[in-house]
Amino acid sequence: MLGHLCRGHRGIHSLRGKLTLANVALLALGVVAATAISLMTARHYLLDKIDSELVSTRTTLQNAGFSLRQVESLGELGIAMDQFVGDGTESGFPSSTTSVFVAVDGAGRPVALGPLEPTPRQREIAAAAGDPAAVAARAEPRDIDVDGTPYRMIGARLSDGTLVLIATSTDALHEGMAKAVKLDLAFGSVLLALLACVTLFSVRRRMRPLEDMVETSSAIAEGDLTRRVPSSREATLEVEQLRTALNSMLHQVELAYRTRERSAAQLRRFVADASHELRTPLSAIRGYLQLYDKGMLNDPDQRKRAWERVMAEADRMGRLVDELLCLARLDQQPELRFRNVDVSRLVRDAAEDLRVQQPDRPLTVAAEGALLVRADESGLRQVLGNLLTNVRVHTPAGAPVRIGVDRDDGVVRLCVADEGPGLDREDALRIFDRFFRAGGGAGSGLGMAIVQGVVTAHGGEVVVDTAPGLGLSVTVTLPA
Repeated sequence: MLGHLCRGHRGIHSLRGKLTLANVALLALGVVAATAISLMTARHYLLDKIDSELVSTRTTLQNAGFSLRQVESLGELGIAMDQFVGDGTESGFPSSTTSVFVAVDGAGRPVALGPLEPTPRQREIAAAAGDPAAVAARAEPRDIDVDGTPYRMIGARLSDGTLVLIATSTDALHEGMAKAVKLDLAFGSVLLALLACVTLFSVRRRMRPLEDMVETSSAIAEGDLTRRVPSSREATLEVEQLRTALNSMLHQVELAYRTRERSAAQLRRFVADASHELRTPLSAIRGYLQLYDKGMLNDPDQRKRAWERVMAEADRMGRLVDELLCLARLDQQPELRFRNVDVSRLVRDAAEDLRVQQPDRPLTVAAEGALLVRADESGLRQVLGNLLTNVRVHTPAGAPVRIGVDRDDGVVRLCVADEGPGLDREDALRIFDRFFRAGGGAGSGLGMAIVQGVVTAHGGEVVVDTAPGLGLSVTVTLPA
């Protein structure tokens, strides 16, 4: 039955089968040990009671001072024994355990008591006793076997020197012990079967969360990264801790996978965009060089114009490569050179540069006094330069611009706002993407990506607020 149950649950090599076998084996050992101890204790108690009765009977015979002649005068040995011992029922055994008395001579042969001749059983007991004098001298009863029936025997010497053997059958005791063993084995077998069933049911219920973990892991291996191990109403503390840890690990794996996929997609798009951006100036340079090589630029003005265009495209390509290298360094999280930097001074310097480049643009600056922050000065200058370059390139020359910096709640906020055409929602969401140019405008499309990279390296953040026709406001927040 147990083997069938185990085979029905993935065999004994499963954890469920091993736990069931371990529990059944432990219970079996307990049943065997308890049965053996109880039977040994009962046998020792019953044999000790029989021995006590035999010793008591011998003591009674010897202390009464009976001789063989006096025993004969009683007419019948059984009557005399009933007077001293009783019918033997006090021991709790049936008549088969009643003591048998055998009077023997010096040679160990049974003798007749008056008209009573020794019975066959008395003769067999006398023959099994051996030396009657040694039996009488022995203080404790001994075991003998009479025609397959076990007896406990003791000897007594009467006052006239006659030897009497007293034997009590222990056959009923052994039969009772055998019945007790059979009953214990039957009851133990039932207990083992019940324990196997209960263990299988309990372990199956307790291990259901582990089966859920296997199913979840298989589903994730097949590509479903959103699967998680469900909670169980009857889970143990250890299993619940394992479930929580596994779900946390699966969440981290999913995030890492999504991040890797997003990074790979960004890298592919970045390489494609970079190739496209570099192809344009290279194509222009190659075209002018081919014209020069074929002698088609004979006019000095044509050669001058071609040279200027080649140099312009080379400068454009150089700036693009510099910006790409800057982004690459930011991706590697470089060690910035932090020191106390006066942000107000940087804002005023950037505003002066814009006034020189576009003297007619309305410009408002709010950066009075000194406002120190721990930062990399060249990085902050690049942030301000890129933000104002966006304003200069993507807004009309007459659009007002506001630049301000202030400290609030332990942070420093730098704001650059214009009243240009602004961006729609879709463009605003992509403003920090590399090579993104709203409306296909001028520039490399890397300026805002560099701004975000530098600010992130400083532990800050960049927020954009814009709408079509309402201008663009960029707020940089840095730790004070």
